[in-house]
This record gives sequence, C-alpha cells and structure tokens, in this order.
Amino acid sequence: MTKGKIVLGRGLGALINPGTKENTGNAIALPQSEIKEDDGLTNDILARLPVGAIIENPYQPRTEFDKDALDELKKSILENGLIQPITVRRNGQNGYELISGERRLRACREIGFRDIPAYIIKADTKEQMIALALIENIQRENLNAIEVAHAYKKLMDECELSQEEIAERVGKDRTTITNSIRLLKLPEDIQQSLIKNEISMGHARALINIPSEKIQLLILDKIKKQGLSVRKVEELVKSILNPDKKGNKEGVKSQGTSIEAITNRDFESRLRNILATKVSLKQNKNGAGEIVIEFYSKDELERLYELFELITKTYN
Repeated sequence: MTKGKIVLGRGLGALINPGTKENTGNAIALPQSEIKEDDGLTNDILARLPVGAIIENPYQPRTEFDKDALDELKKSILENGLIQPITVRRNGQNGYELISGERRLRACREIGFRDIPAYIIKADTKEQMIALALIENIQRENLNAIEVAHAYKKLMDECELSQEEIAERVGKDRTTITNSIRLLKLPEDIQQSLIKNEISMGHARALINIPSEKIQLLILDKIKKQGLSVRKVEELVKSILNPDKKGNKEGVKSQGTSIEAITNRDFESRLRNILATKVSLKQNKNGAGEIVIEFYSKDELERLYELFELITKTYN
C-alpha cells in the first residue's frame, strides 16, 4: 500500500493548479479556444475533452445533488463559463474516469456542451481515487457530514487504511476522523435530519452517546419540535446517562447477594437500558413489590411519558 503513495491533505491544488478556486469573484474562465485537445499520452495537463468520453467516478463520496444548486451552477456556467475545470484520469484508449467535479460535469451535460476543460492527472490506485475525490469535494463542494463519514469508512474498508493513516492523508486530526465515522452508528432518521440540516453536528454528537435508539429518536423529535439547542440536548443526555450516582451506590449495597437479588438487579439493569434513567425494584418474600422510576426534571418526566406512550402504541 505504500508503493506509489501520495501525501494528500492540501487538495488537488497541490497537484494540479495551486490557487485556482471555483465561483470566486476574481476568477475568470479560461476561453475554450486557448485550451488544447488531449494528446492521448501526457498527464498533469489541462485539456479539452469530449463530455461523452468521461465516465463517473465509482468512488464518488457525494450522494446528494441538490437540483436548485445544480440549476444555479448551470446559470453561472452559461453566464461566466466554467471557472474550475474538472479532474480526470485516463481510462483506456481515449477514455477518462472522473475524479472530481461531478456537479460541473452534470451541469455541462444538461446544458448540452460537447467538450469540457479537464485536468488529466495520474491516479493508479483505488486509494488515490477515493482520497482525491474526497479531498476535492470537502474543500470545494461542501460534502455533508454523512457523506464525509461514508468516504472515511470507505478508505478504511476498501483501502485498508487505519484512522491514523486517513488523518495523515487528508490533513485532519485522528479524533476528527473517529468522530465522523461514529455518525454512521446513528439511526437512519437522525442521519437524514443531519443531511437536511434539521439538526447540527453538535446535536448528532450528543445523540451518539445515548445507548437506546428509541430514546435517540424521541430526543430527535423534541429537537425538531421544540428547537432544542445543542447545550440543552447535551444536558438532557447527561441527565439520562448519569441520573444519580449516590442513589445507585446505596441501591447496590441494599441488594445483598441472594439469587433473588441478582435476578432483581438484572431486571433493574434491563429497565434502566430501556428507560435511560435510574430504576429501583423492591420485592417481598411473597413475590409482590414495586418498581420506582426516577426523574430529575420536568423535561425528564415528559420524556418518560412520551416513551411509555410509544411503548403502548408499539404493543397495541
């Protein structure tokens, strides 16, 4: 994997044309007449390529393409020209595989352009293709957090890179990579809310710490309905994960070591996981007893009520 390794992290600008940016006020599109046709051999050049000869990048990290944003891009291209060329690699005789710039390629195809300016660079490995597409999208095309997480996961799974190696190659801290990949453990509804900007990264990071998917979704609903801030969600999660340490210790001491006590502790543990709060179970010798469910604020009581309501609907 080290053979032919390229150090990434500064983006394609470090490899092709430093300082070039798309959609900047001072940028000027290079006239098509000044861009030469591809000679079919040379890499690291800017050339004019047939749109029909370019196939999509199979490792494209972007999965969401906003129609309105694409329409705006088409309008900009028609008015100003294509400011930032796409990037490709050679793929057989007179063929090319897109590395980055799928939105630009789509826009030019829909406009009806036959040719498009493109940087042709050498990228021999799957690792390079994924990493180059990832970096270019992050730096120029604003991938959403879930797309970035999937791209990092793909580098781990398909390129067999460790999180430390990914961090080195994309110019990020290892903890950034770790926290990003953890987002993929969230339920699909929460991931979609993050993609749609209904919640922020701060909300998502707080929700990751909740062990119960049902509780995660209940809190998501409260965030959207009540507009809870990240701080409020963090406080709510903290109250769920750390209900009452002193009470917990006393409860353990009073249980004893009998078979009945062990069974009761098991029930308590299961109920705590379901309700995400402290639960105490007391049982008499004749089998009768009581279950005490604790809450620590009005919001906590409302959360428990909503959970019971959800459980009732589930089993009715």
